[in-house]
Amino acid sequence: MLVICPNCRSKNIGIIGPEQYYCWDCFIELSVQNNMLHLHEVEMDGSLSSLDDLFSDEERRVER
Repeated sequence: MLVICPNCRSKNIGIIGPEQYYCWDCFIELSVQNNMLHLHEVEMDGSLSSLDDLFSDEERRVER
């Protein structure tokens, strides 16, 4: 599966776990559930803040 970051359109994506990815260009985490990307910003304390509300469902949909 080819994952493209919906935030910066980069293909420079690393795998950090099952269905979990990291964009090395804009530094956000992406996870896939039910063919939808869920995007998170990693905060200074290591917690995650959701960025899903910044993108439409169409932008977050993953084709397998």
